[in-house]
Amino acid sequence: MTHYTILTAMLAPAFFLTATAALLASANARLARVIDRTRALLRELADDEGHEPDDRRILEDRIALQRRRSRIILRGSQLLYVAISCFVGTSLTVAGDAVLDHRFGAAPTLLAALGVLALFASSLLLAREASMAVRAVNEEMDDAHRRANRRSPLI
Repeated sequence: MTHYTILTAMLAPAFFLTATAALLASANARLARVIDRTRALLRELADDEGHEPDDRRILEDRIALQRRRSRIILRGSQLLYVAISCFVGTSLTVAGDAVLDHRFGAAPTLLAALGVLALFASSLLLAREASMAVRAVNEEMDDAHRRANRRSPLI
C-alpha cells in the first residue's frame, strides 16, 4: 500500500467526522435553548403568587418535559462523542494497520461501523427530542389561547 492510499483511507472517516461535528453543534445549541427555557419556567414557578393549582401543575409539567428533553439531548450528545472517538480510532487503526503489516484485521471496519451506529442512534434520539419540542410549543400555544379566552372570550 502506498502512502497516498493509506492517507486516503485515513481521511475517509473525516466525512463522518464532519457530519457528526455538525450534529453535535446542533445538539449543543438545542441543549442551551432547553436550559434557557427551563430557567424561564423555574422563574415563573418561583414568582407564582396565588395562581390556580392547575396553572402550577401546568408549569411543573412543562419543567418535567424540559428535563426529559435535556436528558435525551445529553444521551444523543454522548453518542456523538462516541461516534467521533470511533471515527478518529478508525483513522488511527488504518495507519497502524499499514505500519504493522495489516495485523489489525477488521478493527478499522468495526470501529467505523460502531461510529456509524452511534451516529444513527444519536440521530434517532435527537429526532425524538425535536418532536417533543414541537409538541411542547403547540401545547403552550393552546394554553395561551385558553387563558386569553378566559380573560376575554370571543363572541
